[in-house]
Amino acid sequence: MLKKILILLACLAPIMVDAVAAEKKKKEEPIVHLTDEQIYEELKKLALVFELSRDNFVEEVDERKMLEGAMNGMLGALDPHSSYLSADDFKDFNDKSQGEFGGLGIQITSDRGAVRVISPIDDTPAARAGIKAGDYITHIDDEPVFDLTLNQAVKKMKGRPGTRVKLTVISDDGDREPKTLTLKRAIIKVQSVKHSEKTLADADEDAPHVGYIRISDFGATTAKDLRAAIKDLEKKQVVGYVLDVRNNPGGYLTAAIEVADAFLDGGEIVSTRGKDKDDIDRSMAKPGDMINGKPLVVLINHGSASASEIVAGAIQDNGRGVIMGSQSFGKGSVQQQKALGDGTAIHLTIARYYTPSGTSIQNTGITPDVEVLHSKVEVLEKRESMYSEASFRNSLKNDAAAKKAKKKSDKSESKSDDDDDKDLTDAEKDARDYQLQRGMEMVIAMAKMTEHAKSAAPKPDKKD
Repeated sequence: MLKKILILLACLAPIMVDAVAAEKKKKEEPIVHLTDEQIYEELKKLALVFELSRDNFVEEVDERKMLEGAMNGMLGALDPHSSYLSADDFKDFNDKSQGEFGGLGIQITSDRGAVRVISPIDDTPAARAGIKAGDYITHIDDEPVFDLTLNQAVKKMKGRPGTRVKLTVISDDGDREPKTLTLKRAIIKVQSVKHSEKTLADADEDAPHVGYIRISDFGATTAKDLRAAIKDLEKKQVVGYVLDVRNNPGGYLTAAIEVADAFLDGGEIVSTRGKDKDDIDRSMAKPGDMINGKPLVVLINHGSASASEIVAGAIQDNGRGVIMGSQSFGKGSVQQQKALGDGTAIHLTIARYYTPSGTSIQNTGITPDVEVLHSKVEVLEKRESMYSEASFRNSLKNDAAAKKAKKKSDKSESKSDDDDDKDLTDAEKDARDYQLQRGMEMVIAMAKMTEHAKSAAPKPDKKD
């Protein structure tokens, strides 16, 4: 089995390279449009192909399946995100956009015939199984995916809650060894926004508190949930915010605009540009920054796509905050569902979106202001040196420091030494999240700089 997969990937690699080169060359050539008469002749040919195939194929054919395949092929030739939605597909799409759906909790895309993971959704079977952004799914229940459409692959992964599905996955982290994962399907209830106040790992009790907001996708209730989260955190007098959109595959464009607007006091958020060069729609921020100008860090990574990139680009180009993490996914196109009147629809790319500076992130992504790759920290020195002023026998004591040291000692004694991630507390997980710790450090540093600048500013003279 393993040998077959590796041979298949080895054969697929040059084909993918050739396909990319051919696609690039094709795009550089000018498009020659057909006349109405030529289009009619081609449609007659399509009908002829259908009739000949139906009448002469060696087995009895499913006409509906043939026609849906033709429509999927037509739309799939445009880009990886356009597709035909059957009545069931259209219903599933609407259910998912409302925040609850069945399946594995995984956002996928078509990548030159393969199925690639954009991102798993938080707290779902896919996330718990360790599936990561950039992974390739080669087989579903031991059947190869290379001849499936994206909708067909999604259908195979869906099923009755509680039933199991087997995926063969190859990670994009340099390890070419396929792994087989068995996941249990579940009703996916998406909690779009989570929030809490956090402090740095091993920080004192009086250390600054940072508002942490995690957005896992952009759905119908995301903006409302975000506003409620900010109101709650503002009551706790946090010094600044970390907005975490890592592994967020996107969602509604309108939700992304409202999220960015919550942190901006003005300026452009995003512009969408359609087929017509003059068809430009600009979305502007309304007055009123909900966090009152406090420091803001946005965390992104390769799993941050689409709506996540709109938010990061708006914050970055308006100079409102610092973008930290790694290069984002690079999906800069807008899709819309166009109903066909019989319960079916097409999912069609209708525009590209641009950041306020006029930059398209399609195929490139958002470049963070400060690159912080996902890492593990190894401590190379002790927190307290063996040799310092305190090591002298007759050195003067610091009573306040002694009290803090005792509190830390009590805390460390109550901590578990178990290294299993499943048994870690939320605080211990935060301590291991290198990107989050660096983001909070940046927020605290920015808050202190603002505070120092205010205190150093000359005070107006008092009038007699």
